[in-house]
Amino acid sequence: MLPPDRNQSGVRFALLGFSDYPKLQVPLFLIFMGIYSVTVVGNNGMIVIIKLNPKLHTPMYFFLSHLSFVDFCYSSIIAPKMLANLIAMDRSISFAGCIAQYFFFCTFVVTEAFLLAAMAYDRFVAICNPLLYTVTMSQKLCAMLVVGSYSWGVACSLTLTCSALQLSFYDFNIIDHFFCEFSSLLSLSCSDTYISQLLLLVFATFNAVGTLLIILFSYLFIVVTIIKMRSTSGRRRAFSTCASHLTAITIFHGTILFLYCVPNSRNSRHTVRVGSVFYTVVIPMLNPLIYSLRNKDVKDTVRRLMDFKFFPY
Repeated sequence: MLPPDRNQSGVRFALLGFSDYPKLQVPLFLIFMGIYSVTVVGNNGMIVIIKLNPKLHTPMYFFLSHLSFVDFCYSSIIAPKMLANLIAMDRSISFAGCIAQYFFFCTFVVTEAFLLAAMAYDRFVAICNPLLYTVTMSQKLCAMLVVGSYSWGVACSLTLTCSALQLSFYDFNIIDHFFCEFSSLLSLSCSDTYISQLLLLVFATFNAVGTLLIILFSYLFIVVTIIKMRSTSGRRRAFSTCASHLTAITIFHGTILFLYCVPNSRNSRHTVRVGSVFYTVVIPMLNPLIYSLRNKDVKDTVRRLMDFKFFPY
């Protein structure tokens, strides 16, 4: 084995991905290609629909347009390389490529977590303080929440990435995953990873607990407000406005918490890989479907666009 490369110029990683299942390479490629295609069309379509329909120029859809952009971005960081590795013999990636993939992936995942928390606060204001909604959820506050989500995502990612750049690696390393995950890099490093592990623990705990507390407290007040409503139709309408967001939150945070709970062992690698596929590839596809299938304004806009495309006269 070659000595560790400290300048990292010649360091390369091999992403094993799903190489354990050679007979499934082509079927998996077709499945993931289909999922990624739906993700690209669905999320970009959602952004266009929100832009075109004035009825959707509200704080909730402002957040949703950014959620769609984030979903498209972090899926596009992972899926193309994963698809290429399913049909290519060379599954290697340079150190710079690996670090860049992790940096952008971490940025957008953290941003998504805080966007979902901001959307929970938006639902809280809409249901618990409807008369003050337009005043409270002003354009300035919405912009600040979105910019803050992106900024914190970049700050977390930049800190962890800089800590990874201080580590030493052997010239050739094998990652038993389909993308460059931070914990995989730490396990391959031949230098002291204590600081990097500590930073990962602090940021992961703060991001997960912080966003979950915002969401839980928001929905606690929402539930109390709905229970106090005398009108059955009012309760149904209030719950309907939260259903899509609750579904997206449950899937996103549920998957991440599940991955945290999986024990670190050889037998759990398959489970971690499947869970990772779900939150890196499947969830970005599901979000636009979740928010569009229950929304009349979105479906009406899609219908008008389809009519204009096929029957312009």
